[in-house]
Amino acid sequence: MGVRRGALIVLEGVDRAGKTTQCKRLVQALRDSGKEAEMMRFPDRTTMIGQLISSYLEKKSNLEDHTVHLLFSANRWEQVPLMKKKLEQGISLVVDRYAFSGVAFTSAKPGFSLEWCQNPDVGLPKPDLVMFLQVNPAEVAGRGGFGDERYETSVFQRAVQQKFEQLIKDPSVNWKVIDAARSIEDVHTEIKTLSENAINIAENQPIGELWK
Repeated sequence: MGVRRGALIVLEGVDRAGKTTQCKRLVQALRDSGKEAEMMRFPDRTTMIGQLISSYLEKKSNLEDHTVHLLFSANRWEQVPLMKKKLEQGISLVVDRYAFSGVAFTSAKPGFSLEWCQNPDVGLPKPDLVMFLQVNPAEVAGRGGFGDERYETSVFQRAVQQKFEQLIKDPSVNWKVIDAARSIEDVHTEIKTLSENAINIAENQPIGELWK
């Protein structure tokens, strides 16, 4: 028997929807049940490309909108060899934001189509499960730290939410919508169940390619 591959599990949502908290809890729960799991997040601000993105998000520098989008995509692509290696070693990856965030945030700006925004990410490792944490953008505006970064305005977050709702209609991606207005524990329980099912299914399947 060869090593059964890990699952690629993604959590998406508007800013401050609770993604990072739930990613950390999920990784811990999977490890506690004897599964190998690691967390990743995008943008990965530790790389050279990630540092450019971080400076932009923190409003320390300005970049043209097409350039920003392509940098976010490049930041995902530079991690693909590592992601594939870990998945093939049987490690499940729990990812805080992925290509869907890139598309939703850029296409929420004037003059950008969903298709143009998706093109740079075509062929990335395809997630086995994408969970969208559904929460009212007006509610998250009251959460700690909101407004610290460039995109954290209620009007823009509502536009992002609408773009996510379009992406969720894509039947080629295994989307699950999670009601994130519930308690952290209730949300975690649902995420854990869905993730364990995805891990079991992914074991014997090849890694797919996104939007191909």
